[in-house]
Amino acid sequence: MDTFQKKLGSLETQPKSSQSNKKRKWREIEQLKEQHQLEKELKAFDDSLEYMFDDY
Repeated sequence: MDTFQKKLGSLETQPKSSQSNKKRKWREIEQLKEQHQLEKELKAFDDSLEYMFDDY
């Protein structure tokens, strides 16, 4: 019975680690999405500034 409880205890701890890994990966994905969006916005500003400088 003791070995059964140890195995059961080890099984209960595994989902927590995989669950935290999933959260970490989603945070990384969200961070990459935000970074991509910021780069797009900066490029839009850069393009508009180049257009303004061309006029002068």
